[in-house]
Amino acid sequence: MTGERPLVVAADETVLDEILRVAAIAGCELDRAPDLTAASGHWARAPLVILDEEAARLPPTLPSRGGILLVCKGSPGPATWEHAFRVGVERVISLPDEESELACAFADIAETPAEEPGLVLGVVGGRGGAGASVFAAALALTADRDPGGALLVDCDPLGGGLDMLLGLEKTPGPRWPDVRLSGRVSVSSLAATLPRRRHRGGSLPVLACGSKGQGPSVESLSAVLSAGRRSGRTVVCDLPRSLDEPAEEVAVRADLVVLVVPLEVRACQAANRVLPRLSKLTARLGVVVCGRSKSPAVRTATLLGPPLLASMHPERGLWTEVERGEFPAKPRGPLMTAASQVLTVARREARAASR
Repeated sequence: MTGERPLVVAADETVLDEILRVAAIAGCELDRAPDLTAASGHWARAPLVILDEEAARLPPTLPSRGGILLVCKGSPGPATWEHAFRVGVERVISLPDEESELACAFADIAETPAEEPGLVLGVVGGRGGAGASVFAAALALTADRDPGGALLVDCDPLGGGLDMLLGLEKTPGPRWPDVRLSGRVSVSSLAATLPRRRHRGGSLPVLACGSKGQGPSVESLSAVLSAGRRSGRTVVCDLPRSLDEPAEEVAVRADLVVLVVPLEVRACQAANRVLPRLSKLTARLGVVVCGRSKSPAVRTATLLGPPLLASMHPERGLWTEVERGEFPAKPRGPLMTAASQVLTVARREARAASR
């Protein structure tokens, strides 16, 4: 035993199983003891102590301390409160209704908040096929070179799948249909299980929608966004143009939402249909234009409203490589250069907002 893990003293196997399950979701390892006598050597050093009702019923034989939780099945009765008061419990948590509170307590131990919060970035296409998924992947690969790392999240269940875009469709690991989260979770524990795209700066975890099944629920996506921000990781979300409820959750919480618009008159008109709804959700919007045009599209793009964050010239061979499943990552190409520019703006704006 290390003395740095929460200590669980539980004789009720059902309650113990639930405690262990919630701790696993939060990415928190536990030390266990069958009773208070066996717990005496670790009682004072543990950052948190969790008791079940059977342990709390025993006469207190250990010195008083803070950070004690009592976990019970269902609503606590008068006897439970009496035992909790006698042992010096700070909080009584009833399962399953207050599972998220227990998860939060474990997550605070397992993952200390980073000195600088992570970013949440959303990417939306001004029209279908605008290249938003490609830009989101480039943005995440760029951010993943930072010490905090990044996480690429697919929020478009009707898209082609970010795992396929990055050549990870055959790589084992959970997709959104396999992931159901709520409350407080550990993003590092989640990321460790996901398919990863290796690149020169490391390996980027990707949470894709997969070929079948539902996309993210609002609750699961919210948990991932909160965990990423808390851990100092940049979470990049590829959003559908339809802006369903999970996408709206991202837009509301994002430090920056990027609208990718090809330099075409029809693409700019399509983007104008997306902008009003986005603008109702957030004022933190910016535009990235792509392509080369001498037509009125250039002027139209600059009149969309949100500030122009970057302009990308066509990258030779980009779409051919994408079709082959060979996602390009040329560090000095137009795509990665634009991604770096957008990331710089997002960081600057986030720091300004926190002052």
